[in-house]
Amino acid sequence: MEAIVLAAGYSSRANAFKMKLSLGKMTLLEQTISKFEGVCSRVIVVAGFQAESIQEEIVRICNNNTYSFQIKFVYNENFKQGMFSSIQMGCNEVNAPDFFITPGDCPLVKKETIQQIAGHKGDVVIPSFQFKGGHPIKLSEAVKQKILETDPESNLREVLNGYEKVYINIDDQGVLMDVDTQEDYQRAIDYNKI
Repeated sequence: MEAIVLAAGYSSRANAFKMKLSLGKMTLLEQTISKFEGVCSRVIVVAGFQAESIQEEIVRICNNNTYSFQIKFVYNENFKQGMFSSIQMGCNEVNAPDFFITPGDCPLVKKETIQQIAGHKGDVVIPSFQFKGGHPIKLSEAVKQKILETDPESNLREVLNGYEKVYINIDDQGVLMDVDTQEDYQRAIDYNKI
């Protein structure tokens, strides 16, 4: 399996470049990437805004840690078109039959959750906490093809509407927690200490 981590956005609501904010002993980006340990052979990080900074961070992660997966850096020069363009760039790189997709600012998911989702069959597998869908989602090769064939002006929700979704209820609030604002960041710091 592989994973796409979307790290191309502006972080406009966070008042800081959030991918490099500290969370515990890692950055937000590394926390997100690290969760795929033991499940994925490759993590594809799609960057756009401040791409050089993301690339430096990936080099630092690779130099400091021994993850069992490879990390592939991909630059989306069309990142201003929005997240779907980054999803398409990531899908272009995927070789595995199943893959995860997650925003880079969802660092609080438990590794066990990812292992659990990995074991479920379906074109679209979504973790859910208290009946709300979260991240990362697992997609099949059929969905990847559909994403690549879809107009770049579209969005992922539109594509996924054509598929049956399998929701996995999970006792992991982290599937719903992303870091968009300073308040989210503070909540993430507090939650990470638990």
